[in-house]
Amino acid sequence: MNKKKRETVSLITLGCSKNTVDSERLLRQMQLNKIKLSSNPDEADTLIINTCGFIEAAKKESINTILNAVSMKNSGKLKKVIVAGCLSERYKSDLEKEIPEVDVYFGTENYEGILKELGAELKYNLLGERLLTTPSHTAYLKISEGCDHPCSFCAIPLMRGLHKSKSIEELIREAEFLASNNTRELVLIAQDTTDYGKDLYHKKSLALLLNKLSEIEKIKWLRLMYAYPSRFPDDVIDVMADNPKVCKYIDIPLQHISDNVLKSMRRGTSSNQIKDLLFKLRERIPGLVIRTTFIVGYPNESEKDFELLYNFVKEFRFERFGVFTYSLEENTSVFEMGDPIPEKVKSERKNKLMEAQQEISAEINESLIGQQLEVLIESSENDFYIGRSYRDAPEVDGEVLISKSGGKLNAGEFYHINIYDSNEYDLFGSLNRKIYNE
Repeated sequence: MNKKKRETVSLITLGCSKNTVDSERLLRQMQLNKIKLSSNPDEADTLIINTCGFIEAAKKESINTILNAVSMKNSGKLKKVIVAGCLSERYKSDLEKEIPEVDVYFGTENYEGILKELGAELKYNLLGERLLTTPSHTAYLKISEGCDHPCSFCAIPLMRGLHKSKSIEELIREAEFLASNNTRELVLIAQDTTDYGKDLYHKKSLALLLNKLSEIEKIKWLRLMYAYPSRFPDDVIDVMADNPKVCKYIDIPLQHISDNVLKSMRRGTSSNQIKDLLFKLRERIPGLVIRTTFIVGYPNESEKDFELLYNFVKEFRFERFGVFTYSLEENTSVFEMGDPIPEKVKSERKNKLMEAQQEISAEINESLIGQQLEVLIESSENDFYIGRSYRDAPEVDGEVLISKSGGKLNAGEFYHINIYDSNEYDLFGSLNRKIYNE
């Protein structure tokens, strides 16, 4: 008797690191259900697409990926297409009408529904486990879901709901599972990490969580992303300054510096409050690296507003930042203002900011020549090992390139590296020694 061929499932993840965590949880549940997995959609019978619906460019990428999957199904290369995630959460009824060839649409985090569609079941007692798609030594830890802030341009609450923290106990279990699988760096993420705990513990509890996570022996770095600038918890500053496992690095999306724009954006803070916070962070945390993001081309951003932003960037000299052009999103409070600033002007403003930052970044990197940095090795490529110091988050920041001529380095291990050269975004170094007793 011929044994029936087991069907294979592949999963494509689009969008941010928060989607990555959702996909990793789903992959682990499929693995526990003994579903055959493949990273290559061409080898799969069923394709799951975890979509992003944050801004126009992300929506287009998600739609194109869905259409490509439907084309594969129509040509017989796939048996089933499942769509999940933010785009599906936000536009499910529209998608069902426009792309009916998709077998089933799910929203965000509906693991049980997806598994049932695959003939499997949710292992409730193993919800903290994940099958990493990042290198095993680095993992994202999503500490909460949703957002309570009323930002005028943002559709995240429409897709992810209001803020909901995971308990400290649950996060410790997840972090311990990751550490047992050789994770050394945890990157804390959420829609707003600084609001962590306010719903569960009736006060912001990020500082407590950081200290608890730092007690996990195998975890060496804790990195904080997506910190909201309004009402920033003061005790987090103390933890970042004093706890050696908490990287002196923070991602704090500011979006703008003009009071005119900040007020329309409904950011809950002012130019002076932002500057006071940034100077306090730098004063109390020596060696701190600040990453931020800005939006240009917001509907009421005048030339004067943009010049304020440009001058602020040149004056404050952020170590890292990114720029988005404004994307008009349905059902957001600013939608009625339309999208009056031409795309050409938006692009010019973005390019002007990025050119200024390129110069600043080159100067900051040059100042690091002659210093020694602790570096986590990620991979190797051609003549170099590629790593990151505490100054660089995975995927979004620069790298440290170490010549292979200095000896063999192992991915997932930490080394002291002497910096001897730099460019706009990357550093070049040579091996000093491996770090022991980690």
